[in-house]
Amino acid sequence: MSQHLDSRLLLGVSGGISAYKSVDLVRRLKERGFEVRVVMTQAATALITPLTFQAVSGHPVRTRLFDPVAEAGMDHIELARWAEWLLIAPATADLMARMAAGIADDLLTTLVLATDAQVCLAPAMNQHMWRHPATQENLETLRARGARILGPIDGDQACGDVGPGRMLEPIEIAESIRPRAEPPLAGVRVLLTAGPTREPLDPVRYLGNRSSGRMGYALANVLCDLGAQVILVSGPTELPAPPVVELVSVETAAEMHAAVMGRTTACDLFVATAAVADYRPASPAAHKIKKDAAELSLRLIRNPDILAQVAALPNPPFTVGFAAETREVERAARDKLTSKGLDMIAANQVGEPLGGFESEDNALTVLWDGGRRDLPMMTKTRLARELALLIVERYRERHAAST
Repeated sequence: MSQHLDSRLLLGVSGGISAYKSVDLVRRLKERGFEVRVVMTQAATALITPLTFQAVSGHPVRTRLFDPVAEAGMDHIELARWAEWLLIAPATADLMARMAAGIADDLLTTLVLATDAQVCLAPAMNQHMWRHPATQENLETLRARGARILGPIDGDQACGDVGPGRMLEPIEIAESIRPRAEPPLAGVRVLLTAGPTREPLDPVRYLGNRSSGRMGYALANVLCDLGAQVILVSGPTELPAPPVVELVSVETAAEMHAAVMGRTTACDLFVATAAVADYRPASPAAHKIKKDAAELSLRLIRNPDILAQVAALPNPPFTVGFAAETREVERAARDKLTSKGLDMIAANQVGEPLGGFESEDNALTVLWDGGRRDLPMMTKTRLARELALLIVERYRERHAAST
């Protein structure tokens, strides 16, 4: 593979159990043309040996700030100058806290302060540690200083917990590192919906669906990484907020409709990943419904079709819809593409053992006028990147045709 124009990458490995994945990450980066050198914290050496990284990188591994041999030439400064990228994977909560505070008490944190390289972090930690306000504040501090945050994702963790904090897979991290050219969506304003909606039956119950919001949030992360200015309108989820310019939290379809229609004039691209309820109770009860009767009937009324209304605007943005279907997936998606006047639609099968709602993996069939592309089963994080790149391709083609 051809070498990147800015290909000198320094990989920092801190003391998280995900450090074993960083060996494969070195290989993935080298496949993409990077020259990789590795720096390890002392905690990381308790989990995996420096010799392993030396074997796969082809370079000696640095573990100490005060190395009598290396420091003869102020080697830590030379390393900082050498690097065009500083990628830390895994980045633990402790390391992120020290970076945010500007502490330089080992080789890796010293390099962070001494380098002009693009800093990228792939966080990995227990889900409680990830959700802690201190970690989230440190994250925002680092992001404000220009660090790129890659992940984490939801999933099973080594401690037995399940939730956000799992490091991205090596191939996903490697695919996220690109030369520092202008990103393909620089200056493009994206309005994106994600998550479910909840339609109240009474003060304690609601009609909802199984959407977790994972796909939409993953797509928001990737679009931000591609340079877009993203506004995210989200139904209720437990997911950490992506680095969007605005996060609008809603609950009902009517609230989502109002939030979207009030922002369409300021967007170039609209992506509707949210699973919006088609119907809502006509008259939600003011008090909790008691189980007095043997049967209960509900009268439902139709919610506004947000996607169709955006596509029907006099000067609509490039509009991407989603279709979650249990049967005849492609035919149903084609019908929606045509009837709603969409630019693209991404369709997936739900209700099966693999993929769909509440799953870490998914597959999509992406359709547009005169074309299609199948994206096979993969993690939603990786699938979001594949879909985002396809959206970029189609958006650019339409933009070029109209200029």
